[in-house]
This record gives sequence, C-alpha cells and structure tokens, in this order.
Amino acid sequence: MEKKEWYLEYEIHRNRPGLLGDIASLLGMLGINIVTINGVDNERRGMLLRTEDDAQIERLIAIVKTMDNINVTKLREPKLSDRLAVRHGRYIERDADDKKTFRFVRDELGLLVDFMAELFKKEGHKLIGIRGMPRVGKSESIVASSVCANKRWLFISSTLLRQTVRSQLAEDEFSDEHIFIIDGIVSTKRSSDRHWELLRQVMRMPVTKVVEHPDVFVQSTEYCLDDFDYIIELRNDRDEEIVYDIVEEDEMSPFDF
Repeated sequence: MEKKEWYLEYEIHRNRPGLLGDIASLLGMLGINIVTINGVDNERRGMLLRTEDDAQIERLIAIVKTMDNINVTKLREPKLSDRLAVRHGRYIERDADDKKTFRFVRDELGLLVDFMAELFKKEGHKLIGIRGMPRVGKSESIVASSVCANKRWLFISSTLLRQTVRSQLAEDEFSDEHIFIIDGIVSTKRSSDRHWELLRQVMRMPVTKVVEHPDVFVQSTEYCLDDFDYIIELRNDRDEEIVYDIVEEDEMSPFDF
C-alpha cells in the first residue's frame, strides 16, 4: 500500500515535561512515522507524519480527543504552507481578504526563498508579483529561489546591477527552464517598442514570470492584478509602507540591449 503524508498541528495547553515524548510514543504505537517536527508558534507544534492507511489516523484522532494537555488544530494532507512552517518554525503571513497575497520581512528571507522556489518548481504558466522598497532584497530573493528550484533566471528588465532593458532574446533563452524577471517600473517608464514586443511575447508563454512592482506595471499596461496568481510583499519591517514615488526616484541610468 502506498504511504501517505499528513500534517498534524496541535496547541499546547500545559507544556509539562515529557509531553512530546508521550505523543511520539503514541504515534509509534499506532505505526505512524514522524517525518519532521518543529514548533510553528509559541504554543503550537507541527509534525509531518507518514502512514500506510487512513485507519491509523482515525485511531489517532480518537485518542487525542481524550488528551487534556493538547488541542489538535490541523490534521490534513500537507499544504505547501504546512511544509514550510515545519521547516522554518513559522507560518507565512497571508492577507485575510486577498488570499493570493503573502507578506514577508527581511529576517524571513530564507522562508521567502523556499516559498518562491516551491512555486518555481511547478510547471506551466505562473505570474507572480513582488512588492517592496529599493534594496529590500526582491531581485536577490528571486535569483536565490531560481537557484534552489534548479532554474535559470533571465532579466527582461531590472535594476539589480544597472538598469537593464532587453529588446531581444537568444533562441535558447525562450525556455521553460528559465524564470523570467520583469521590473514593472523600468518596463513602463524606460522601455522601447521593441522591449514591449518582447515582453508581450514572454507574457504569452506558459512559463513562470515574476514582476517586481506589479502595481506600477498594471497602471500602464493591458494587464491587471487579477491576472497574477501570487502577490508577494517584502518589507524591512511589518510597519513599513511601500511607496512607489520613492521607488521611481531610485532608478539608475538605462542600459539597453
């Protein structure tokens, strides 16, 4: 029988000595393997489990309901957010109203890189927007995520080293092994007709595209925020406001090819 993975998360009411050992022993007696375990909040612990049949999970549910020290908050097939929470010991912050918007701060760059890398590994069309102030780490995080996903990165427009605006690509660059990176401000403020012809060609391809400053990008194009599959916000701290007039003033001199 094929083994199946589950995500178990529980809230601790009274963290007495030996509680984790008791839970691990219970899982062992039920024949449930612990793949990974970590704290995902101050009072919560998450586990990735592996079972051979659903009956093992049904027995687990029946037993933990009788335990006073813990309260099971999640027991399900693991989502990407569950796997990352166990790996990094924290959950990704998600917008309560717009479920496709995810928020990070600079001290969560490792979590952000892992998150984007998992998105990059998925085949087919994906349009990802990333908001953030200058030098917060947007381009660097995209490049690092590409490396983690074993993909090549390709700048259609960028200010990572100097301002880059591509007007053509080599034949071997039109590949789904590339992550295509677009700076929304550079493309809309400093581009040529040839650049836009290339950009529209890339946007029609069934590949992963990442647009920095998506709000500026949609203001001057036929695209809209609804076209994006994911929106990522990266800040220096939780209270930082992303202001685009300051971002535009930070641009460098153009370098076209």
